[in-house]
Amino acid sequence: MRALIAASCAAVSVIALAVAPSAFAADAITAQYRTSASGATADQVEPWLKLVNNGTTSVPLSDLKVRYYFKSETPDVGYRFACSWAVLNCGNVTGQFGTLTGGPADRYLEVGFTAGAGTLNPGADTGDLQLRFYRTNWSTITQSDDYSFRTDTSYSAWNKITVYRGGTLLWGTAPGGTGPTTTTTSSTPPNPNGPKMFDDFAYTSSSDSRISQRGWTVRSGGGGPGVGGAVWDPSRVTFPTVDGQKVLRLDSWNNGSAAKQTELFHQRKFFEGTYAARVKFADTPVFGPDGDHVVETFFTITPLDAPMDPNYGEIDFEYLPNGGWGETSNIMYETTWETYQNEPWVADNIHGEQRQSYNGWHDLVFQVANGRVKYYIDGTLVADHGDKYYPETPMSINFNLWFISGGLQGSSAERAYQQDVDYVYYAKDQVLSPAQVKTAVQDYRTAGVTHVDNV
Repeated sequence: MRALIAASCAAVSVIALAVAPSAFAADAITAQYRTSASGATADQVEPWLKLVNNGTTSVPLSDLKVRYYFKSETPDVGYRFACSWAVLNCGNVTGQFGTLTGGPADRYLEVGFTAGAGTLNPGADTGDLQLRFYRTNWSTITQSDDYSFRTDTSYSAWNKITVYRGGTLLWGTAPGGTGPTTTTTSSTPPNPNGPKMFDDFAYTSSSDSRISQRGWTVRSGGGGPGVGGAVWDPSRVTFPTVDGQKVLRLDSWNNGSAAKQTELFHQRKFFEGTYAARVKFADTPVFGPDGDHVVETFFTITPLDAPMDPNYGEIDFEYLPNGGWGETSNIMYETTWETYQNEPWVADNIHGEQRQSYNGWHDLVFQVANGRVKYYIDGTLVADHGDKYYPETPMSINFNLWFISGGLQGSSAERAYQQDVDYVYYAKDQVLSPAQVKTAVQDYRTAGVTHVDNV
């Protein structure tokens, strides 16, 4: 959990307020600010806000607008707003961008509230508004020269952020210049012809040169997750024909002590949109004794750069046919991660679960959009996560098959488990239903297309 340190409201007395007209004379709203991205540059700006009512009247939050001022980057490709988490619920928080001219800032993020946000009573505050915005092409933002930016990581009053009620300035000092002039929305409508990635896994072997040319990596060497000393073996990643289609096959082996695990992952460039794969899970090994705690997966991930890294993200389908992690039999998990640390183990995530067998083929879809991550299995919604668990950064697409540490059953006989993947599909910035995904995949196959990637 990110540390959230509230500063004393007494600090507001040292910052000058603009004089409000008599209509709102009893209103006194203070904007407190901190950031979780304090570097001079960042892939996204993270203004975290808290509004405090120091006045004597209750104020409907839907009447208020909060502005964070900044300089646009060159070229100006546009910006997108997102709410990572809010005490008020991100569904009650809005964001749009406006322009200014002639002053130290030429753009601003304007944060507003729906009627569902309620009323801010005297002496109360909104609680955390964990907000962020980024360039539409995810290129670097220089924020050290932004009017409203400061490096503070603890909340305190900040008068370079303004609060308006109607056209009345209640708090802060605007950067000057002329404007606002135009206001642009925070996002663009989905483009049905927008970027896609589709792979039908029509490869000859794990050494096929097209695999790396298309952004995939067949994992090798050591490292977690899995049993101690396990290696990731590229030779066990194959591409046979199953039920008339070429598939990706992960084949992981162990003998009760040593283990060879398998993984294929794509480059890190995927964020909001629809992800899908048709996966064949297996409840039993293809040979040898059953009972190992094995994990069969389809997931996306952003690397953990440091313990409790706030920019870490992970979206998981994980099937445990023999249980594990305290479960004694079949279970499917849908897990959305905020962050974690290894030592001592701290996990900040939210999950759904289904305690049943998923042996055989299944259509897996998850949508990442509008502050929510929605998971579907065979067309049925099984989990809906959001708020602070919504991802913040681009992710890679991954499939792996591994054994839980301490979860190998006692036999020294060799055994192996397999997971097949028929295809993988991603539509950037589009929310597609499972039925629409099926249609898109069938259209590719009808046209004889085995691979496309313009993401």
